[in-house]
Amino acid sequence: MQFCPPLKIACFLVPVKRLAHAVILCWLGVSTGFASFPLLGLALLCIGFNYRRHAAETGAAIPQRPVLFMKSPRAVQDPEAPIELPTALASHQVDYEAELAVVIGRRCKNVGVDEALGAVLGYTCANDVSARDWQKRPELGGGQWCRGKSFDTFAPLGPVLVSAADLPDPQALAISTHLNGERLQHGHISDMIFSVAEIIAFLSGSTTLLPGTVILTGTPEGVGMAADPPRWLKPGDLVEVTIEGIGTLRNPVVAEGVGG
Repeated sequence: MQFCPPLKIACFLVPVKRLAHAVILCWLGVSTGFASFPLLGLALLCIGFNYRRHAAETGAAIPQRPVLFMKSPRAVQDPEAPIELPTALASHQVDYEAELAVVIGRRCKNVGVDEALGAVLGYTCANDVSARDWQKRPELGGGQWCRGKSFDTFAPLGPVLVSAADLPDPQALAISTHLNGERLQHGHISDMIFSVAEIIAFLSGSTTLLPGTVILTGTPEGVGMAADPPRWLKPGDLVEVTIEGIGTLRNPVVAEGVGG
């Protein structure tokens, strides 16, 4: 097990203009309310099929190990800023996924489960926005999830970064999604197949996790593609992801402006 010294958090509840901004400014011990520069190289590590009921609704088998995929850093989006539905590489099956996001606060490698939460800087809400056609159809996405998960704005984060000290048990939280005021997802993080600590231990195996790494930990049941008929996002929608003890991440939905 390898740990480097932890980041110093300037405040316990950090407003997120951009989560990457908040992480680097927390590291420097500076107030994060008006950050204005990006942290390049942010890693977005994501876990699929990590809620028992979500696996059941999609017909997926319970995985033996965490299912890892990644999103592009350019997918990160601010709270209250729009989710852009792709039009150049058009998708008509864009879905929402409420997730707990974990921000790593110290460089670590080969961390044991019992020590893993000591690597956490804090927690926030995430929406793992997913273009299901590009994710699921091999002739579009090449059989990989990354294309359908990594379009610009497909990883809203916020609205605050809550320190690990203020959320000592990340498994004891309720999580939900509302679309235009209607609750479509409602679950509990205790339904995770792999806990936050188990995920960090797995991801740090023979692999260095750097400060500022963001881990999306999976979504509960109620995603749009599992509805009958499916519920896809459309321009004019408002998506709200709420996690107990953190708050509500709100994002309107618009069509991408090609050429921007």
